Amino acid sequence: MRISQRAQHIEPFYVMEVGKAASALAAQVAQSDRPMIFLNIGEPDFTAPPLVQQAAMRAIHDGRTQYTPATGLPELRECISAWYRSQLGVTVPASRIVVTAGASAALQLACLALLDPGDEVLMSDPGYPCNRHFVTAADATAVLVPTTAAERFQLSADKVLAAWNPRTRGVLLASPSNPTGTSMAPDELRRIHALVSQRGGITLVDEIYLGLSHDDNYGQTALALDDQIISINSFSKYFHMTGWRLGWMVVPEALVAVIERLAQNLFICPSTIAQYAALACFESDSMAEFERRRAEFKARRDYFIPALNALGLKVPVMPDGAFYAWADCTAACQKLGVNGSWELAFELMHRAHVAVTPGRDFGHAETGHFIRFSTANSMTQLHSAIDRLKLLLA
Repeated sequence: MRISQRAQHIEPFYVMEVGKAASALAAQVAQSDRPMIFLNIGEPDFTAPPLVQQAAMRAIHDGRTQYTPATGLPELRECISAWYRSQLGVTVPASRIVVTAGASAALQLACLALLDPGDEVLMSDPGYPCNRHFVTAADATAVLVPTTAAERFQLSADKVLAAWNPRTRGVLLASPSNPTGTSMAPDELRRIHALVSQRGGITLVDEIYLGLSHDDNYGQTALALDDQIISINSFSKYFHMTGWRLGWMVVPEALVAVIERLAQNLFICPSTIAQYAALACFESDSMAEFERRRAEFKARRDYFIPALNALGLKVPVMPDGAFYAWADCTAACQKLGVNGSWELAFELMHRAHVAVTPGRDFGHAETGHFIRFSTANSMTQLHSAIDRLKLLLA
């Protein structure tokens, strides 16, 4: 069977490959005194709050399971619009919001709507691997621009200008970012968007971790700049609905009909049950719970990052959002006699029973010297992980 060139250009998602190995080992050590601690997957350990679960069951019981409009339930779009106004201080009309089958569907729709074969999209290196593969799936090219800790591992206007060429269609940014948990400084984002706009390009911003910002200087939506920015968001992270596969995108008014046409053909509509459940996210009790959990994620960060630094697993930029630690593992590799983060990940998995993600997923800019820890786990588990790493690296 002949496999398409497009499919052959999509690399494995190594986070999942490492996860499979960790799960297999976890089954073997489950009854030991050191069961596996999973710090490799970026999934909150919290589940959807009670009101959301109840709303889903109510929708099933009441038979509200038929197709919705391809752009999502009108009342959910209105709730999201109100959330932008109350939580982020920006006015986003519900007419510009398209509910999607997860942020992944939103990114796919955006790429299919805006990119042609031969187009190039600038992205930061390191960065979330799936984002560049959405570009590839649209027969365009993701151009990874190396970034540094001094730049918070984010693109700068100077680097965008230096990389821009006649094939460049725009930029795909992520703020806060996976794997680094760092956000773009608002002034730098403004400069990048101005540069892109002057060249007739598109500014696409992945904001799925925006609700989990811990610093008011960075926790601002790009949508505050103007109505031509495209923002991708999700119910997975801040709202803790990962497996429900529900997200949304905010697009310019002129693009709504195009996105709707593509969504009708590719997805029909997002999950109806998930949409009715998501309405309960915006109840006051649910919002209070989300904020309590956000504070818990910050407390985990404030414990875990200094503890990693003390072990020689230096985190060069304190994450201001999300739930990740992007740690330089050079010293740990030397101490344990392994070659790079890929080998170190398996060493930690087998000897400490701590699963982490090696940097190879996230690009090429020195990523072999970094590992990503996810702090989306309980404080008890994080303390245990540090204790085990300390024994191993002492």
